[in-house]
Amino acid sequence: MSPLKRLLRSRAAVRLAANTIALYIRLVRATSRWQIIGAEHPQAHWDQRKPCVVAFWHGRLLMLPTAWYDSPITMHMLISQHRDGELIARTMDPFGIATVRGSTANPKKAEKDKGGRAALRALLGLLKDGNAIGITPDGPRGPRMQASPGVIAAARLAKVPILPITYSARRRKLFNTWDRFLLPTLFTSGVTIWGEPIDVFSNSDESLEQATLRVEAALNAITAEADRLCGHAPVEPAPRGD
Repeated sequence: MSPLKRLLRSRAAVRLAANTIALYIRLVRATSRWQIIGAEHPQAHWDQRKPCVVAFWHGRLLMLPTAWYDSPITMHMLISQHRDGELIARTMDPFGIATVRGSTANPKKAEKDKGGRAALRALLGLLKDGNAIGITPDGPRGPRMQASPGVIAAARLAKVPILPITYSARRRKLFNTWDRFLLPTLFTSGVTIWGEPIDVFSNSDESLEQATLRVEAALNAITAEADRLCGHAPVEPAPRGD
């Protein structure tokens, strides 16, 4: 068993690790200069208390709490049922971000649900009550930067827009994991980009696959732009078929 798996079996160790990660997020934010692009997009929803789906790649998850921290709308993040889901859930808690366990159901793979349908029902209820939900369309296991149709299905059923968000940093550690997880260092500069809201429910002629690719392209575009603004070559999505 790997050291990480052993750590995730201990509740005390998970709590300690989550508190350490939350502290690191705050330190990065406090010691660095961050530019926010497109802040008017989430602000319009905050001002009108309108629900939405916030979409971000798994590799750009770490700094999300700082982008949503001042929102008057409660964020509920969809977290996988894998062991590392508990670590993420506990890390988000100090920032006022609630969690829902499961994965968005893939309409084409009902036999591999893994709690997806129950999670989808819970998310739809939260959106109906005026909350926001956060989803990693390529989580929990990839392929990297390729969107699952589950996020689009949730937004369509709830008739709410999808708000894409990403970030990058000039000084960073880019891990050689499936998602190319990005860890900003302390005392760096970075950029957070909110994309324009994406309507995936008004056009009845657009297929689920077309809407999925449109959301994927929007997320990849702002992620590439964030990397370029920070002086880095963009992280490439996993090749199709991986």
